[in-house]
Order: sequence, then C-alpha cells, then structure tokens
Amino acid sequence: MLRQVKPKNARAKRAIDKRAPQTHENPKTTLFLAGQKTSQILKLATADLRTMKKPLVESFMKKNDIHPFEDASSLEFFSLKNDTSLIVLSLHSKKRPHCLTLCRTFDHKMLDMLELYVNPSTFRTLQQFKNKKPAVGLKPLISFHGTVFEDPNQTKWTLAKSLLLDLFRGQEATEVDVEGLQYLISISAAEPEEGKPQPELHIRFYLIKTLRSGQRLPRVEVEEMGPRIDATLGREQLPDPDVLKAALKKPKGAEAKTKKNIDMDIMGDQVGKIHVGKQDFTKLQTRKMKGLKRGRSPAEDAAMADVNDVSDDSGDEEEVPLSKRSRV
Repeated sequence: MLRQVKPKNARAKRAIDKRAPQTHENPKTTLFLAGQKTSQILKLATADLRTMKKPLVESFMKKNDIHPFEDASSLEFFSLKNDTSLIVLSLHSKKRPHCLTLCRTFDHKMLDMLELYVNPSTFRTLQQFKNKKPAVGLKPLISFHGTVFEDPNQTKWTLAKSLLLDLFRGQEATEVDVEGLQYLISISAAEPEEGKPQPELHIRFYLIKTLRSGQRLPRVEVEEMGPRIDATLGREQLPDPDVLKAALKKPKGAEAKTKKNIDMDIMGDQVGKIHVGKQDFTKLQTRKMKGLKRGRSPAEDAAMADVNDVSDDSGDEEEVPLSKRSRV
C-alpha cells in the first residue's frame, strides 16, 4: 500500500493537487546542474543549451557531489522540488571527460539516463557564429539522419533520439504558424562498422531563411547558427519495461473523440461508410403495371379448375339475347 499524505490545510491540498497526475500535463522543464568538477567546455555547452531551451529552464550554479549511475536519489529530490522532468548534469573527470548526462524521470523517479562525451576540438559556441538568432520560446524543426535511430530494439541510439526529442520539443501545440519556424535542429550519426571506433553523434543548429524565388513558393536555405556539438555515447540506463508502459499510458479524455467510419481522402474530402441492413425486396414499392402483377399460386389455379369443371357438368345453357343471335 502506498502511503497517502492527507493535507492539513487548503494550501497544502492545492500543492498536492498540483503535483498529482493531470489529463494535460504542463510542458517539460529541464534542470541544468553541475557536478563536483566541471570544465569550461561544459559550461559553454550548457549555457548555449539553456539559451535554446528558454523559458522552460531551471539551473543550479552551486556544485553538487552527484553520481547518478551510482545513486540517483539527489536528482529525484531535485526533480520533485523543482517540478522538472528532465535533468542535464555536467561532470568532468579523467575517466569520463566533458560528460553531459541526460536524465529523464517519471513520477519524479529516475526512468532512463545517457552519457554524452563532448568533443572539445570540434565544439563551437552560439556566439562564434555571427548571424541572427531565433526568438525565445519558438518550436524547432527536428530531423534525425542515420539508420541507427530506426532500430526496432532499444539501443543507445534510440534512447538518444528519445531523450533529445524530449529535450528540444518545447510546448505542445496543435497549430504552428509558418513564420514561427525559424530554426532547425539536425541530429545525425554514421553507420557503425566492426573494428572501428563508435561513430559520433553530430548535433547542429541551423537558421531557416526564406528568400524570393520568383514563384509562389519561396526558396528555403539554412545557415548554421550554433552551437555545434559532436559527442560520443557513453553509459546508458534503459527504462524498465513495466515503468515505461505506465509512463506511455494515455489518460482517458486526453485524445479527441473521433467519429467512427469517417475518414479523409488524399484530396482532403470527408468520406464516410454507411452500414445498411438486409433489404426485403418483396416489400419494395414499384410501379403498379399489369405485367408486373403477381401471378396466382398453384393452389389457387387448382381451385379455379375445379370451379370450371362443376360449371360444365351442370348442363344448364345460358340464354343468348335476341339482339346477339346470328341472323339466318
């Protein structure tokens, strides 16, 4: 049995109801914090990621002695205290240099984790690209390039795809204005080969520019705006299947109700299916024509034949009117 905390006053009740599961959850907020030892590369990388994630960001400036793969209780406490579902921990050591740990929680309990070792030689900051930057709070376009992200089984690459999608997706939106699509996030990886080092994960941010083309549709070009991050995948913690099933369960009422047998064709027209019952053609109303009248049944024909036989055996002759007799 799970212990249920009873609120002592109305304020505590509102706080408990706010933390309870909702039909429509609030957007996922990311908590950025540093470990006991960090590096200048990690400071610049996390600063740029916070800039791209605003305003769904919480950050701690104080160093914390946390090792999530050994004990994740401190991260679970921070997640509960600050209502953050995603955590990015920066930690630098000789064994694991320039390490960014992406963590995701469910019900403020650790669900899965993945380490990214940033390559310092190819890293470029947001300010090193002298061009225009997108506005705060816009949703990006995200594209993944590489067959490693399409593996049907759970691997490091599929986990990286899921975590990065949650990290950059932003707020839920049913409609998006075309003018709001100002930047693109491209995430790619090469095909792994036997006998060679593990391929790097390449994260690029591009500014979308629309130019005149002399036609109805504009010409679209992209320009790199930073940051540029190349990283190698490190340790991972895959989610438990039962916990993942509970995390992916959709509450009742979250999805819009759809009418049955109604679909949309490729032309955008609404198409529906109508199911009718079995038709009785004997009761079908038709034109009352003499040739379409129903004939007598065999029993009725036999009864009429008997009546004719009785009339022939009686021997009574019918008088013919004088007017209709033939003249001699």
